Amino acid sequence: MEENPGVKRFGIQSLPSYERPRERLSIHGSRVLSAAELLQLLLSTGTKTQPVGELSYLLLAKFGSLQALSEATIGELCRVTGLGQAKACQIQACFEIARRLYSVNTVWEKLPVLTKFSTAEVVALIRSKISSYRKEHFLIASFDVRSRLIACDLLTIGILNASLVHPRETFIPALKHHASFVVVGHNHPSGDLEPSEEDLTVTSRLEAAGRILGIELFDHVIVGQQGYMSFKEQRLL
Repeated sequence: MEENPGVKRFGIQSLPSYERPRERLSIHGSRVLSAAELLQLLLSTGTKTQPVGELSYLLLAKFGSLQALSEATIGELCRVTGLGQAKACQIQACFEIARRLYSVNTVWEKLPVLTKFSTAEVVALIRSKISSYRKEHFLIASFDVRSRLIACDLLTIGILNASLVHPRETFIPALKHHASFVVVGHNHPSGDLEPSEEDLTVTSRLEAAGRILGIELFDHVIVGQQGYMSFKEQRLL
């Protein structure tokens, strides 16, 4: 459908200078900008028929939130009118930088001993390593004999099953890091935190393998975007 020539499209340049996102950010800082304004600065330009301001609002309207937008694939982004592959890649790169920065800035290297911090902090660690809540991520956190975090390794992305989460591959990072014990965790994209039969089977196999290797499986944590479930707290371990 051709654009109605009688309809005038208003871009950023139509705004008074003090209302433009770039000028507002320069004067007041980035925190005063709305999500749509931040997207406008990220995208920089629109198209001949769609100003960047309209494009940023369209993105938020289609995906519903910045969280959902951050999890969108290149293909999903490119289906938005006016958004090509280059801008889709800009958006994904921006959110990936944010995820990595969040991960780097967490204070897990300075965690106190395990008996003094809550499962909720381990949950936060797991969440910091999840790049998309649409896919299952399986991780293993290795701790030393003094209960200090050594490393957190992402093992698989995809459907959790016993064939993918094999004890041999799971404990390789723990052996490499000379871990005293480990905590494994994964997310449920559905948001249902109830452990599946596969979850129970995987946990049982890992617990048994840990006993043989002398590396205790201290806990298995399932996380969703809201809430978590701890096998330890539920006395399933």
